[in-house]
Amino acid sequence: MIADRRLLALCTVLALAGCDSPSPRAQPPPATPPAASPAGSPVLESAVPQPAGTPGAVDPGELPPVVDHGSRELKRVALTFDADMTDAMSARLRRGEVKSYANLRLLGLLEQRRIPATFFVTGQWAEEYPEVTRRIAGNPLFEVANHSYEHAAFTGDCYNLPRVEPADMTEDVAKTFRVIEPFGGRQTRYFRFPGLCHDRAALRALAPLGVTVVDGDVVSGDPFARGPDPVVKAVLSQVKPGSVIILHVTEANALYTDDALPAILAGLRRRGLEPVTLSELLAG
Repeated sequence: MIADRRLLALCTVLALAGCDSPSPRAQPPPATPPAASPAGSPVLESAVPQPAGTPGAVDPGELPPVVDHGSRELKRVALTFDADMTDAMSARLRRGEVKSYANLRLLGLLEQRRIPATFFVTGQWAEEYPEVTRRIAGNPLFEVANHSYEHAAFTGDCYNLPRVEPADMTEDVAKTFRVIEPFGGRQTRYFRFPGLCHDRAALRALAPLGVTVVDGDVVSGDPFARGPDPVVKAVLSQVKPGSVIILHVTEANALYTDDALPAILAGLRRRGLEPVTLSELLAG
């Protein structure tokens, strides 16, 4: 199972690095200086203030906890959707090679069926799609989380993704909070590393920001899937109570996530598993 999960993660990251993809289907039209903490760690003031009770928030300076799943005692799962945007993806948009990395049909299905979800948004994606980001943030069933600024690697061995320099890691994540926080809605202090790649040095770099790191125990493999069935099978073969399911809202390289979603939801219902937001899952 661990080997399968790593293989799916590898396929996902290679896809997001800008490799060739299948021909896209028709798509709908596409929204301060550092201070010192009491412990002496650098704290970026604009990234640290957060309302009391913000989901995922821990004391700044504390090594971020890392979670894969919620309680196995409760029959709930969290659907999480990564909104990635690498420099390579941005370049493909500029060259007109793809139409959109925002899956509006998927978003509409979640809205129509009133399915809670948590979106891990990169800063570049939010800047590329401000109206879509505003639509996500404006829905009380959705949460907004942080997925780095440009989906670069925080370790030296992360599937050939370009590397965030160690000295820039804190600012990369802080910058993303500054980008997404003005959209409002259900903001969180959850963070997901690109490629799920992190080590102790990367965790220490994020300590000033007071975040919880969320990996996930169900990797769907939806980027570059050749149809919806492999995505459905990957999710339903791994899911169990408390699972954190990793999917994508980046249509041009996750073409069939929207087609897979109804079958995934039906499979969850058959198992008696209720989708909830990540904060609700982890509070149980």
